[in-house]
Amino acid sequence: MKVLGISFGRRNQRSDVMVKEALFAAKKAGAEVQFINTLRLDIGHCRACDYCSRMRDKGEVEIHCAMKDDYHILEEACLDADGIIIGAPVYAVGTLGQFKNFVDRFGPSHDRAALLEENKKRIAEGKPELDPRYFKDHYTGYISVGGAQTHNWVALGLPMLDLFSFSFCMKCVGHVDAYDQGRTGHPLLDKELMKKCADLGKTVAEAVGKPYDEVDAWSGPEGVCPVCHNSLLSMNGTTKVECPVCGIWGDLAVEDGKVTVEWSEKEKARARNTTIGIYEHYNEIQNMITVCVPKLTANKEMIDTEMKKYKNFDKVIEEM
Repeated sequence: MKVLGISFGRRNQRSDVMVKEALFAAKKAGAEVQFINTLRLDIGHCRACDYCSRMRDKGEVEIHCAMKDDYHILEEACLDADGIIIGAPVYAVGTLGQFKNFVDRFGPSHDRAALLEENKKRIAEGKPELDPRYFKDHYTGYISVGGAQTHNWVALGLPMLDLFSFSFCMKCVGHVDAYDQGRTGHPLLDKELMKKCADLGKTVAEAVGKPYDEVDAWSGPEGVCPVCHNSLLSMNGTTKVECPVCGIWGDLAVEDGKVTVEWSEKEKARARNTTIGIYEHYNEIQNMITVCVPKLTANKEMIDTEMKKYKNFDKVIEEM
């Protein structure tokens, strides 16, 4: 079993130290470990060129991005790993842009539902199947690193790290919210924090190789949502509340000043990182296509005519 540690922070600084501490514990638990720091990697943003999807649909066994940068280094490392621990600094309430660049390119191109459906077609037609690594289950753990003492300045760190799990249907088994680093000075000065990182690494390593439904271990605070264990809730004016990270609904109640949320097993089973959840999104996209394409076809002439002023924006503005 292999556990990969990825740090999006400065070399040999807080994020690196905490991810490596988790890897030390994973190694002691019997895992082979690998560490990557992304600071000097060139990972550009997704250009929505659809090249990866076209590769999948035209029969390629492996799916690659058209951009020739360092994205493939992380992609290949994640595909080869069984467990993945990610540490990332928070600069502006949420994780840094390089992490989001990677997720935007990794997630959609490896959407589990789309890959499963494509593989079904290939099997039926006797064609080469997709890379089997795309269908391997992964366990994840996250470490959000922030300097602010006030938690709301880092509040979207862990929820954004969870974005990595969805498309590939990975299961997160723990997280560490390492804020207030400005006063801590260095993570090595906080023994309790370092223990949390070690516990995270151990939990990930011990989960690897087991079916998702046999693993209920969790390293970190319980939070509010029973799936992602984050504490964010979306309100709609009723007692129905939604976890914006997992997309599942619960029933809120207040008694003696204490708020509780009841989550049904049915809702938990359709969280974004589950097969049910990812197929909900896949079917939604397929339905959008059936509605959108006829509209575009029927209105092509009008759209082409009207688009001229938008394509020639500078000239039109100058003449106004």
